[in-house]
Amino acid sequence: MRITITARHCEVPDELRERARRLVERLSRMATRPHDAQVLFDEDHGTPAVEVRVHTARGMVHVGAAEAPDHRSALDRAAAKVRRQLDKAPPKRTKRRRRGTARPVLDREPR
Repeated sequence: MRITITARHCEVPDELRERARRLVERLSRMATRPHDAQVLFDEDHGTPAVEVRVHTARGMVHVGAAEAPDHRSALDRAAAKVRRQLDKAPPKRTKRRRRGTARPVLDREPR
């Protein structure tokens, strides 16, 4: 899965970028067939904001945006919003084999 981290109008330390990458990797484990994800760090009029987008199967996009006093808190809030959306999404489909479910042979009397 491709993860893109972008900073607009601000500087983001490398440790915060790595934290964002780890959070998105954890979110991608919950998603069905994730394609890519974007994390956007922004500062609008001095207020730090973060937007997290996760693109999953069949064109579904899960978006979480949050503002906070610092980028780290905003990242955690935005990731929590995406996690809630993924929890509500339909579960992953898995193929299950039915083992040992053969019909029992009944003892019948010949006619």
